[in-house]
Amino acid sequence: MLKESMPKMERHLFHSVLLVLILLTFVSLNLTGWAWTIPDCIIADSLLFPNLSSYIPFCTLAPRLHLLASCSNVKNINQTLEKVPRNTEVLCLQGMVPTLPANAFDGFYSLQLLRLQLGTTNITSRTFQGLDQLQYLFFEHHAPCCLSLFLPPDSLESLRSLSSLSFQGYCLTYNHSIYLPTTLRHLTMRTSCLTKLQELQRLFPDLLLGASSTPNTKPRTPFLEVLDLSYNLQLKQAGIRDLYGLTLHSLILDGTPLRALDLTSSGLLHLHFLSLVGTGIEKLPASVTGYTELYALDLGKNQIQNISGNGDIPGLKALKFLSLHGNHLQSLPVRFLRTLPQLQKLNLSMNKLGPILELPEGLFSTNLKVLDLSHNQLCEIPRGNFSFLSQLQELWLSGNNISSLSNESLQGLRWLRTLDLSWNQIKVLKPGWLSHLPALTTLNLLGTYLEHISGTQLQGPKMLRHLQLGSFPTLEIYRLWFPMLLSLEIQAETYIQFMVPSGEPFLFLENLTLETSNLLLEPKTTTIHFPSLCRLTLRGYSIFLSTSQLQSFFPPQLPLLEYFFVWCRNDEAVDLHLFEMPRLRVLELGNLNFFYESSTVKLEMLLNEVPQLQVLALSHLNLKNLSVSSFKGLQSLKLLLLNSERALEMNSNLQEFIPQMPQYVYFSDVTFACQCETSWLESWATRAPNTFVYGLEKPICMANASDYSKTLLFSFLATNCPHGTEFWGFLTSFSLLLLLIILPLISCHKWSWLHHLWTLFHTCWWKLGGHSLRGQFNYDVFISYCEEDQAWVLEELVPVLEKAPPEGEGLRLCLPARDFGIGTDRMESTIASMGKSRAILCVLTGQALASPWCNLELRLATYHLIARPRTTCLLLLFLEPLDRQKLHSYHRLSRWLQKEDYFDLSQGKMEWNTFCEQLKQRLRKAGKERED
Repeated sequence: MLKESMPKMERHLFHSVLLVLILLTFVSLNLTGWAWTIPDCIIADSLLFPNLSSYIPFCTLAPRLHLLASCSNVKNINQTLEKVPRNTEVLCLQGMVPTLPANAFDGFYSLQLLRLQLGTTNITSRTFQGLDQLQYLFFEHHAPCCLSLFLPPDSLESLRSLSSLSFQGYCLTYNHSIYLPTTLRHLTMRTSCLTKLQELQRLFPDLLLGASSTPNTKPRTPFLEVLDLSYNLQLKQAGIRDLYGLTLHSLILDGTPLRALDLTSSGLLHLHFLSLVGTGIEKLPASVTGYTELYALDLGKNQIQNISGNGDIPGLKALKFLSLHGNHLQSLPVRFLRTLPQLQKLNLSMNKLGPILELPEGLFSTNLKVLDLSHNQLCEIPRGNFSFLSQLQELWLSGNNISSLSNESLQGLRWLRTLDLSWNQIKVLKPGWLSHLPALTTLNLLGTYLEHISGTQLQGPKMLRHLQLGSFPTLEIYRLWFPMLLSLEIQAETYIQFMVPSGEPFLFLENLTLETSNLLLEPKTTTIHFPSLCRLTLRGYSIFLSTSQLQSFFPPQLPLLEYFFVWCRNDEAVDLHLFEMPRLRVLELGNLNFFYESSTVKLEMLLNEVPQLQVLALSHLNLKNLSVSSFKGLQSLKLLLLNSERALEMNSNLQEFIPQMPQYVYFSDVTFACQCETSWLESWATRAPNTFVYGLEKPICMANASDYSKTLLFSFLATNCPHGTEFWGFLTSFSLLLLLIILPLISCHKWSWLHHLWTLFHTCWWKLGGHSLRGQFNYDVFISYCEEDQAWVLEELVPVLEKAPPEGEGLRLCLPARDFGIGTDRMESTIASMGKSRAILCVLTGQALASPWCNLELRLATYHLIARPRTTCLLLLFLEPLDRQKLHSYHRLSRWLQKEDYFDLSQGKMEWNTFCEQLKQRLRKAGKERED
């Protein structure tokens, strides 16, 4: 009624003022906040930066899962989860929550791993309702005492995908008949209150065959594969038939006092892997002989001193893996090992088999593929010691006292692929010592005392892929020529000197790690080429690291480099310039004192060379000040991490960077300068959901470098800084300016400017809202056509657009008949697909105009063209002569479409080649318009 009573001019004025108010509201909402944070929570995507856990502690992940939320100090579960993204795959909660209510995780349909450290907790029967995708569920308490946990019998029934269930540090004493999903494969009860195995029958009656069956019910087939009962210190009793009917792949009893467990009398049907690590046993357990299918046995960290071999474990004919690491063996169990014909992996590390290793012929099975003799005080390897191990593929000799190797020490290992000699006393390598290892692909010589190494000393292997070289003092490398080398790591405390010929000695190298205090190259005019390098790590560099030295070692271009990590050992100044790295995605810098007095390089100069950067991690850089100039040009940045910075000034001009802020911003151990210029941080960190901010819940600020008062930043701002003065000044001036622009336009007779103003407002809303026009499209072109024209579309049009260049354009096309899923609603699919397409191409014929679906698709295309200006392109292709006046909304289309948006193939008005070229040019132009 109010609107109808207004005169025409007043209505226009009313609309203008209303639009101004909307714009002002929009500005006030968005200029004050562009990020969001959750107190005591970390949101992360491990695909962006797998090393994030070294800066910020959070729970571990499972394979193939990357989006996680880890929250501590949880007291109210609903308040904590209110802002956690619903598409989270991993959720870890730590705190004190007495009861988890029904539907506590409502809406988390993508959740696959749930880790709960919530103290004494009661679970309801509907707590986990809706978690259909959950695969891993952990209840954990890491304190020495056990806490009570109550689970209703049907509390886990709704978890239809659960494969792993773990209780650590919890007592299930008062629980009874808990239903386990048949999908469960791994059950863990570590550090619990178990005293006897019989308790499992009461807790999980469905776990054991026939334990809960009645005369009228058929026993369920056992489904569990792994049972982990490790570190149950009170588990001392194992009665007859306690595990009756249970068929297991793995049984883990690490740290339990069940030393003389007679598993055969327990009723356990089958067993493939048994782990008795740290149980204190002094001899081999004879009770496992009944399991003829046992192929893996781990007896590490026990008190076994010798194995007589007089029938200690007869009958283990199927054993393939045996671990005796961390015992007190002084000699090899000769007779015992001869009874293991299928043995493939043997771990004898951390024993006392030295100083001279002797392996009598026939001691091991000829099938042995992996032998670990690390940390055994070995000093010498006699000639031909491994000659009879013809099938050995991995030999681990790390951490011994080996000083030299003869040419015959490794004789006979013709299939050896991995050799680890790291952390030995090796000083000299004789030429030809690897001549008997033609299949070697991995060689580790880190932690040795080599001072000189050349390619001739490493001759023999034809397919060496991974090489690690290290010396405590210095290391000089001469003509290190391995054309197939993929990864190279070199360490030396003082310096590394390369003496290489000209050319490209590292043609296929993908991963290079250098750790030293100096880097030299001879001759100095030589440049080593790394055309395939993807990952470069530099550690231990000090003041020597200058542009001239690095550029003398590396070429000016590293075209394929994606990961670059630089860490120094001290706080001296470093002048670092990045090379030309057009594909660099991850940059990690640590202990580079950019703002030291003698430093000439600033952060903005460094980042100017990496326009495709997605992850930036800065630690111990003494930045002092951050401004918008540091981040200009980083349009692809998704993660920014600042670690261990003191008195950091966040310049107010950083607000210009807010629309392009990365998706994740982390502050770890950062203190800020007590300045009012940082007053924008609090509102930015708690508002619009475009960037997740961590580390600004309770930040500290310092008045100067010697201030250790630990003043809360936000308390300082609230007490000493006026709120919103600059913002309201800007808002007032903006309002006046906008009114001065609008008032003269009110007198115009035509009001088309309102439409353009609305278009501008809509575009600003999308851009300032952080939406990327590039990333919102799944298709390049949506093609609308009728069934009668389908043959022409598929045979003539689609190949031109869809085939890869040079035959076609390589575009992603959406064809309803081909790309819509079976059973999906066609209307909804059409609307969604048009919204996700850069352009919409309507093929028009008489049959198409007579088709209700084609008319509907044309209406929808027209709607997208008008409702989403500058983000949608509509093209019309006429295959037959048509009266365009009969087109739906033709008058409206004529106002929005340009001449180049029409293509007429009827009656030969346009040649096919001309049409193809013009169509390609129009689609290219549409793509550029969308990106701009």
